[in-house]
Amino acid sequence: MEPRTVIPIDKNWQFKQADKKDSKYLPVAQFPTHVHLDLLAHKLIPDPYIGKNELDVQWVGEAVWVYKTSFASPAIGSSAKAVLAFDGLDTFATVVLNGKTILETENMFIPERVDVTADLKKDGGENELVITFDSAYLRGWKLVEKYPDHKWGCWNGDNSRLAVRKSQYHWGWDWGPALLTCGPWRPINLEVYESRIADLWCDVEVDKSLKSATVTAHASTEGKAAKVQFNISLKGTPVASQTLDAGSSATFTISDPELWYPVRYGKQPLYTVTAVLEEDGKTIDSVSKKIGLRRAELVQRPLKGEPGTSFFFEVNGIPIFCGGSDWIPADNFIPRISKERYYDWVKLVADGNQFMIRVWGGGIYEEQDFYDACDELGILVWQDFMFGCGNYPAWPELLDSIKREAEENIKLLRHHPSIVIFAGNNEDYQYAESVNLTWEQDNKDAASWLKTDFPARYIYEKILPDACRELVPSVYYHPGSPWGGVDTRDPTVGDIHQWNVWHGTQEKYQNFDKLVGRFVSEFGMEAFPSVKTIDAFLPLGKDDPDRYPQSSTIDFHNKADGHERRIALYLVENMRYAPDPLEQFVYCTQLMQAECLASAYRLWKRQWKGPGREYCSGALVWQINDCWPVTSWAICDYYLRPKHAYFTVKREMAPLSVGMTRREHKHPRNKYTRVDIDTQIQIEIWGSNLTLEDLTVDCVVKAWDVETGLETYSETVNKEPLVLPKNQSTEIVAFDVPEPKKDEGIDASRTVVAAYLVRREDGAQLARYVNWPEPLKYLHLAKPAQLRAELSDDNTTVKVSAEVPVKGVAVESEDDDVKFEDNLVDIVPGEVVSIKVRGATASSVITTRYLGMI
Repeated sequence: MEPRTVIPIDKNWQFKQADKKDSKYLPVAQFPTHVHLDLLAHKLIPDPYIGKNELDVQWVGEAVWVYKTSFASPAIGSSAKAVLAFDGLDTFATVVLNGKTILETENMFIPERVDVTADLKKDGGENELVITFDSAYLRGWKLVEKYPDHKWGCWNGDNSRLAVRKSQYHWGWDWGPALLTCGPWRPINLEVYESRIADLWCDVEVDKSLKSATVTAHASTEGKAAKVQFNISLKGTPVASQTLDAGSSATFTISDPELWYPVRYGKQPLYTVTAVLEEDGKTIDSVSKKIGLRRAELVQRPLKGEPGTSFFFEVNGIPIFCGGSDWIPADNFIPRISKERYYDWVKLVADGNQFMIRVWGGGIYEEQDFYDACDELGILVWQDFMFGCGNYPAWPELLDSIKREAEENIKLLRHHPSIVIFAGNNEDYQYAESVNLTWEQDNKDAASWLKTDFPARYIYEKILPDACRELVPSVYYHPGSPWGGVDTRDPTVGDIHQWNVWHGTQEKYQNFDKLVGRFVSEFGMEAFPSVKTIDAFLPLGKDDPDRYPQSSTIDFHNKADGHERRIALYLVENMRYAPDPLEQFVYCTQLMQAECLASAYRLWKRQWKGPGREYCSGALVWQINDCWPVTSWAICDYYLRPKHAYFTVKREMAPLSVGMTRREHKHPRNKYTRVDIDTQIQIEIWGSNLTLEDLTVDCVVKAWDVETGLETYSETVNKEPLVLPKNQSTEIVAFDVPEPKKDEGIDASRTVVAAYLVRREDGAQLARYVNWPEPLKYLHLAKPAQLRAELSDDNTTVKVSAEVPVKGVAVESEDDDVKFEDNLVDIVPGEVVSIKVRGATASSVITTRYLGMI
């Protein structure tokens, strides 16, 4: 018996438009590929990310495209078979080999395998492989018409997307362009074998004591090879090995295992599990996967003093406050996202003090490179299935396709220790509620759901949980996001999407504490991207006549409904700003987004109050990334340039942080008066200790006059040592804003207050937060005469200081290689703030920008 061979079918590919008479075959730009990438390479379309070119390429999604290649037949033994393996075809593909149709597909998420032994040319002959891709958009509309009785409806894109098992964001979303791709988007291989390992997976169980782990390894095989050897190694060192009959499972018990932890809570060791298929002592096939040994569970239990239940993730016995982000595909053309780019994105998340990333249900089951980076860097993954914002149909053939899709993708993903939850969809229950579809939670008769106007419930509560239960029973399945309680808006059970800042009732972001839920898996605020990013999408760059905030081109690069009104609302409520110059306007939108998101993390993390009081245990910002250069809710733009909110979130999610809020309390002296009212302005201060050790600190509070920089207060507010228990937030103090010079006009409305957590032994600063009277637009901000941002002699630190309070000092460099590890800092007199910097040289020019500068 000969070993299995794998021949990549990645050479000599050509493409052309099939429904155009004079179209000629041209070589592809890369492989795997998408048709837009190939058209771009031949300059047959303009770059859809520049200007309004998106409009000029819409025809691509309504055309038919054909790809072809040729390859020589390998030697195939008399008892061997040849299989063409298509890892992903987008989407309606007809595959013809040597004139014979061998496959027709209609789901881009399903890998396909076709036995072509009898169809290949003999003795090294040349084979022709031709794949024709029909228009998913037009096919979608034909399916909508075919099923008129379904109650079609969705948010974003159009109804045709609901009928097609393809990335839903390809139809356009409120942050992305409509670019309906097609093509061989994942690898194609020719496999020749008599026997093979079809799949390798492990059931991992870590004992509650964490002192031992049981790994049960399974390998499904095809063919007559009789033995499978299972090996486990760690960092190249063998740990255990067993050889068994094919079809048997190997159980290993590992004492004192090296456990996989989320970032900051431990290391991320990955064991390699290898299955080797043997026949007569000869290796026929082998498959390896990296796994992490960890005990992960979602804890939902009653809480002390509040209704509902908790919703927090516990890894190796450690409850995790899941501050993190939602993730959309990092490009509209997936095949051009490199492994390095995936790693850089996930590293941005980890470096930003985030613990979790949610793979949103309108994109793709991500590439292995993405999950590998999460495994390596210790980022927990919330994985949606690919359904979003609509009422999906459920005809029988579609349900069969969805069942296969779920099973195949669970098999592809289940070895990753980072994945701790699967969720059935994004906001489909919320959509159902919004249009009053039939959804009786108490009705548990699954078959009857298919007869209602909300048949997709059968997908989320039958097909998907059954697949998870069978294939990945140790990972929690959640029917949707959001989900839980009496409805999807119930803040006391499950997760919520909190869109009453920006969408909905458009609440003030200072009131995020009233908008809390047990786990907030979406919330957000828009901001413009970096000016460098705007210059990159303007056709004439810095010289473009549309280089101003309200221009049609810049508006075109914001897909959110009502974005002009909403950005303007939150700006005008909070700060003085002007649309000119563009640089200062961009800064103001980023300051506003940064203040908004920091407010949410700070106020919600305050509710992480320890065992039995996990009133809020997660905040995932919508969103970490973009799929093209755009103004959106992202906190880092398409080019991985962090907006300022990235840094304020990073500070709020630090191992130790101090939080502060300002409250106004009015006390009428009698029942009816409008005059005799005592007004009290209080500050409340708390500490958030996300480390696993109790910390003993002092809390120092200082205050300044915002207009002159005069220090009006400085006290250590705790008399006894202040203990901040591990892994929770603790209230420290509440008292009136200090107003010792009120008779001189320096009252609470012009007093800036800073709180510091300092080490008792030497006064070293451990955490800081500066609280300002709000709204900021009412303040008479002083322009600093001595604002300094000086690069250290070794070019690794920028030291920032000023003689008056300065709000939101941003350090900037024209050089993209200069990367700051913090930014948008509030400066107060008498303090130097150090910002670490990478990539700077002695010649680097560091400039500043701040609120009120212009």
